[in-house]
Amino acid sequence: MSSGERSKKIVITGISGRLGRIVARRLHHELGWKIVGLDRRPMPGRPKDIELHEVDLRSKKARDVFRDADALLHLGVMHDPRARAQQLYAWNITGTTKLLEYCQAHAVAKVVLLSSANVYGPRPDNPQFLTEDAPLLAAQRFPAMRDLVEIDHLVSTFLWRARETETVVLRPVHIVGPVHNAPSNYLRIARPPMLLGFDPMIQLVHVHDVAEAIVQALAPGRRGIYNIVGPGELPLSAILRELHREPRRIPHPIASGLLKLAFTLGLSSFPGAELDFIRYVCMVDGRRAAAELGFRPRFGLRETIRAVDEAA
Repeated sequence: MSSGERSKKIVITGISGRLGRIVARRLHHELGWKIVGLDRRPMPGRPKDIELHEVDLRSKKARDVFRDADALLHLGVMHDPRARAQQLYAWNITGTTKLLEYCQAHAVAKVVLLSSANVYGPRPDNPQFLTEDAPLLAAQRFPAMRDLVEIDHLVSTFLWRARETETVVLRPVHIVGPVHNAPSNYLRIARPPMLLGFDPMIQLVHVHDVAEAIVQALAPGRRGIYNIVGPGELPLSAILRELHREPRRIPHPIASGLLKLAFTLGLSSFPGAELDFIRYVCMVDGRRAAAELGFRPRFGLRETIRAVDEAA
């Protein structure tokens, strides 16, 4: 970058999470972007030259940070099965709607949303691989997915409506590595539950590969909806063997009842509906991202699986 050229400015929601930090470090230190974070959480150890605003996404202060912004990276979707529905709706749906309004008001050139392949939903009638055109059915059996599905719809609609903004929706498969999320937390259990008679094929992607996909999505000219896949797929039992986990095999009716009771009593952070993710298949086709973004995972299958045990 020449001395007279200003750094590109990106607003990152959810920057205080592990993925947010990884992406911010990559964009700032390697690519020279100016980073402005929006998050409801603090960011201990934040570099002094990264701005952080602990504000509500709907506030005037949040709107003001979009002045002179070149891009928005929306990672700040709240996932909390114990939060009140009104609180989740206000942050996720109303907040995302406001972010898109700010981008239009300030002519932000690029919007990238990190959604999830989980929006398609694990179902017994799913085809082997789902493309980006498949319906988003996760909320039918898993109410906690409603916000993510609606956010995906909001940004996908913005993609076609706001033609002056290059909008990208990324739908990665289960993200693993030094992160705290449901897939990694499940795979870290010493004796994770498996449902008797079920051994679905699973796709994993390393968190650093997701960061790479985000960087590629921010390149000029990229727009569209993309599934982001890792280096392959394996039966759940094979993934657990690679991690030296000995699963507890439980009949589904018993597991469902126990998990619902444990969640109600505060003994588990997993709602009963999440059992569908270790019961049915939800695999996606990543060829569009490979062809149009040039995305290919850098981490191999064994590396990706073993990243589960990296310190988060």
